[in-house]
Amino acid sequence: MPQNEFVVQMVGITKVYPNGIAANRDVDFNVRGGEIHALMGENGAGKSTLMKMLFGLEQPTEGKIIVNGETVHLTSPTVAISKGIGMVHQHFMLVPSLTVAENIVLGMAPTKGMFIDYKKAVEITEEYSKRYNLPVEPDKRVMDIPVGMKQKVEILKALVRGAKILILDEPTAVLTTQETEELFRELIHLKEQGYTIIFISHKLNEIKQITDRITIMRAGKSMGVYNTAEISKEEISRLMVGRDVVLAVQKDKAEPKETVLQVRGLTYTNEWNKKMLDGVSFSVRQGEILGVAGVEGNGQGELVEMLFNLNRPDSGSATVNGQEIIGLPQDKLRALGVSLIPEDRMTYGIAGAATIEENLISDRIDQKRFNKGPFFNMKAIHAESEQLIKDFAVLCKSHQQKVQMLSGGNIQKVVVAREFSSNPKLIIADQPTRGIDVGATEFIRNKLVELSRAGAAVLLVSADLNEVMELSDSLIVMCGGKIAAYFEDTSTLTDAVMGEYMLGLKSQSDEEIRRVCHEG
Repeated sequence: MPQNEFVVQMVGITKVYPNGIAANRDVDFNVRGGEIHALMGENGAGKSTLMKMLFGLEQPTEGKIIVNGETVHLTSPTVAISKGIGMVHQHFMLVPSLTVAENIVLGMAPTKGMFIDYKKAVEITEEYSKRYNLPVEPDKRVMDIPVGMKQKVEILKALVRGAKILILDEPTAVLTTQETEELFRELIHLKEQGYTIIFISHKLNEIKQITDRITIMRAGKSMGVYNTAEISKEEISRLMVGRDVVLAVQKDKAEPKETVLQVRGLTYTNEWNKKMLDGVSFSVRQGEILGVAGVEGNGQGELVEMLFNLNRPDSGSATVNGQEIIGLPQDKLRALGVSLIPEDRMTYGIAGAATIEENLISDRIDQKRFNKGPFFNMKAIHAESEQLIKDFAVLCKSHQQKVQMLSGGNIQKVVVAREFSSNPKLIIADQPTRGIDVGATEFIRNKLVELSRAGAAVLLVSADLNEVMELSDSLIVMCGGKIAAYFEDTSTLTDAVMGEYMLGLKSQSDEEIRRVCHEG
């Protein structure tokens, strides 16, 4: 197909939801065959809704969609797939207990009589893996493979189903530098074979590296289409946000004081008998940001679960200012000054059907200032929520708006506003900026530094290497459920060095790692 021929044309797309919220207004989005085309914008800018319509998950209120010159009505993902459109979601849609081959043919599995023809499934996997230079291990269970391979499995799933147009939603969010570079080589290989890729990302460096053109959205409208090579990162940020954005956080050198969080020998084996935590010990001090880096699936998520009573370890202890917190109810944790920004904000961070106000004051409703005898002091409650909305720049219609109607970035700001305004002694921030735009990212990063310098202890878990190295005063790397390295000073670290420890290519001695406990 000629390079200048549009394979996707979305013309005059408007999407207005029944509640009157307009996600897109008169948007044109055109993608050429054989290009890698970036779609960028703040959370709430309308890019996710636009892609949902292209993949049949939503239907436009107005406008038309043309695929390969044919006007189409994409009423479901099945219809979109039949038109050669595949989507790889940010959160992988894989079944952990099944093998790679079983996941790849799931829903279209070859049969032998009444049973799945597993040998044929493996053959299909190997054929496509070789054809597209996407090496995977067909017989491995998905739960046992690294995150970079899971990404390949998702891409192969789409290719096996005949996709010629691939929508990739934040494809590098959980990848190391090495895995990202490998993915980019594979995407270029696909491009050279004539495939078209729509690349959704907030990472400006990656956009500049891998894409041919960029469509930038803001407030539901297109801000234009640009040749990637001809536009600067600063200009992209300005078009997305409407102002200059500075992601490089300015912070004074940390002056850690007393230990706030002390973790000792945490071990945990999951339901599939896989050891996810293997004797993890460390401490976090007042006025310090301790970063936790690692390829996803190496125990970081389980560590957070243990510390905030979302799960129980097999053994080990964790104390906050000397008090044991393992198994402590969450209201008691909050009374000790522990705040959590969870990775899964929709499940653990908010009550989606509740209002912004209800979410903001949920952890402090029993405070005297919000009560008048047997009744709530609604004037004080309204004043508190409106002040937090203002202080944390939550974009909303009013404090009575349902949280689930907000964009991802603004939902995260609601979580952050509640957690950061509670005078925390310990902040556990798990992927605090994942999947949110540059403006919200800038805001949250600066707030984390501000609170740490005011005396809070911060445990920062992030798969974003730039973020974890830039924000952290000191840092641990997890691999295979263990601490593989401890760096007391992050100022000279490189992402290449970090990647070696994250992938298990290097490991420090026990003596070097033990320093993270700060026991003299």
